[in-house]
Amino acid sequence: MMSASNCRITLIGLVVIFFAGCASVKIEPVESATPSIDISIQPRQASIVAVGDIMLGGKAQARLDKEGYDFPFAETREVLQSADIAIGNLETSLTHAGQPFADKKYLFRNSPDKVAAALKQAGFDIVTLANNHSMDYGAEGLLDTLTALDKAGIRSHGAGENIAEARKAQVFKLENGLSLAFLAYSNTFPEEFWATRNNAGTAYGHEQYVREDVGKLVGQGIDIIVVSFHWGRERETELRSYQALLAHAAIDAGADLVIGHHPHILQAVEKYKSGIILYSLGNYTFSTFSPHVYTSVVAKVNFVDGLFADLVMIPININNFDVQLQPKILDGQDAERVYDEINELSRQRGTELLLLENVITTRPNAVIQ
Repeated sequence: MMSASNCRITLIGLVVIFFAGCASVKIEPVESATPSIDISIQPRQASIVAVGDIMLGGKAQARLDKEGYDFPFAETREVLQSADIAIGNLETSLTHAGQPFADKKYLFRNSPDKVAAALKQAGFDIVTLANNHSMDYGAEGLLDTLTALDKAGIRSHGAGENIAEARKAQVFKLENGLSLAFLAYSNTFPEEFWATRNNAGTAYGHEQYVREDVGKLVGQGIDIIVVSFHWGRERETELRSYQALLAHAAIDAGADLVIGHHPHILQAVEKYKSGIILYSLGNYTFSTFSPHVYTSVVAKVNFVDGLFADLVMIPININNFDVQLQPKILDGQDAERVYDEINELSRQRGTELLLLENVITTRPNAVIQ
């Protein structure tokens, strides 16, 4: 295993990539033999910040009552707001109503108004609802969640009143003309949570659905397509075979970025063809106290003219025994340990990462403007 010191490159201020917004990474131009090219045309850039699982409440409710619902985002808000689009996986129902699902050990529901307002204030533009908790309080709980997010001005995807709504993409148009579309699917039980033609629920991640839905967006001329999956085994770094199958199918169909969650811990990063796969981003701010869940990353993915340009990931401490629901940015040896872990996993998928001034990246030739 390559040590962090052998592959670390000194690049003072690389973390500025996160805080300088979507114009922070400059791709070095390639000299052209054709002098007639208009060099005044500037590349169109776009950036997405992605985090893992979010659940505010539960065992941390006393902390939220004391500090307020903005507290969890205080240390990472600037990172979230540095991108054109910020996305996370909301793993709870936002409701005071609904009937609890009978055959399930862990049921989550949080304050609709307080959580939705805090997510908006933090900088989230869209959240994923394709997971194994969106239906904890039935269709009523899900519909309350959709209403609360819509009221706060946050889009959602991956769940709805029926399968057609659950599979529907959310499309954003940036001022520079680039269009970004988001799809989400759940491959986790219980099966009763999966939407049907007549029942509310989540979009099941069937390969046929993925290929069809991505293909439609390609046909519409969407520039950047992002697909999220709730999949894998909890607290296991080893991928299940279907994860790579679905991720590759999404990119083969035209997706540019695949985001995974559910394991609550980090899994591999994989460059595949022209896209990038983040198999699991672990937890972000999640009301669990576990010795097995202690570090994660905030990922920023940059695109130039609709094509994947680079990935930068900032390591964070999510151990609630230390941070009490408020993720904190790691540096030094703590950041190195996160790098060593995720780089070893990514190597198994044929992808080498680098550690540059506490930031994990795929682009050694990215420069700061």
